[in-house]
Order: sequence, then structure tokens, then C-alpha cells
Amino acid sequence: MAGGHRVLLTHGAEQDIEAIYDYIAEFDAPAKAQYVLEQLAAAAEKLSVLPERGSYPKELVALGIKEYRQVFFKPYRLIYRVAGDAVLVYVIADGRRDMQALLTRRLLGA
Repeated sequence: MAGGHRVLLTHGAEQDIEAIYDYIAEFDAPAKAQYVLEQLAAAAEKLSVLPERGSYPKELVALGIKEYRQVFFKPYRLIYRVAGDAVLVYVIADGRRDMQALLTRRLLGA
């Protein structure tokens, strides 16, 4: 899919994907883990076409931060920021986690 933006995963997002895959492969099935990986990759790739389509994470809006957006492959959330012609994916996480703590730690360095 040719889009106007390059989609890049940060080191943290790459680690998130590996952890998600490993967890699903161990506790469910490798085929299911591969399916989830493909769906997450597809969700990220769609950002190359229309990155502004994502909503603002409520945990960050509550702090007055609107530079990050999110898209979903439920229950997973991809948290990203548009920077020029690039879309930087910072977090890929199960939305049932303590997202406030995760986002504060990962994005705000707290």
C-alpha cells in the first residue's frame, strides 16, 4: 500500500510486538500469534495513508497532551505520533493493561 507517510516502529514498539507474539504463541497457539502479528502490521501500515484518522488516547488528553494518536486492533492499541512525513509508533499494547502507567513511563519518561 503506497502512502504518503513512512510508518516506523520505535525500539519499544518492536519489543511490544515480540512480547505479544511470544505470549500468544505460548499460551494459545503460534498460528494465532502470527494472525495477531499480521493484523497489527496491517493496522500500522494503514497509517501511511491517513495518519490523522486515529483518536487521541484519553489517558494523555487528561494530561493536556494531544501530540499522540491511537488506532486499534482490539484489544490492542497502537499509540503513535506524526512527525513530518513519518508516523512513529511508540507503543503497541493490550488496552486492558494499566495504560496510564504504561504511557506515562514510555512517552513521558516518568
